[in-house]
Amino acid sequence: MPRVNYRSYEVDEMARMMRAEAEGEGKQGMLYVGNVIVNRCAATCLDFKDVNTIHDVIFQVQGGNYSFEAVQKGNVFYQRAREFEKRLAKQNLDYWRDHPAKFALWYFNPHAPCPPTWYDQPHSGQFKEHCFYEPKPGTCDSVYSG
Repeated sequence: MPRVNYRSYEVDEMARMMRAEAEGEGKQGMLYVGNVIVNRCAATCLDFKDVNTIHDVIFQVQGGNYSFEAVQKGNVFYQRAREFEKRLAKQNLDYWRDHPAKFALWYFNPHAPCPPTWYDQPHSGQFKEHCFYEPKPGTCDSVYSG
């Protein structure tokens, strides 16, 4: 059983997002980005109460902007997904999660050391240039059960 329900076009969207956000960090980096996307879809808390599909997550607008920089700026996101990224996206959707993004709802590249918190949420770890953050205990228990 997949971690969240999805449609074939969402595998493509997710694959494009993973590539656009983390291609330079290789397979592992793209899988971590995929963890965050799936976690946001599974979460029923904080900023993610009303995002119920992978498509909703990718195109979520917060504060007047798309949540993901790749959608805002276009860059690689609007290129076709390759089979490699589609396989990684399916892997995330169906079962794969790992630390530091296992329960993360946020990530970013600070171009500096990772801050200990991001919008008051604790740092869960770093992979190459990306810092990952998971919700404080008790603020989003749904992300820990999905």
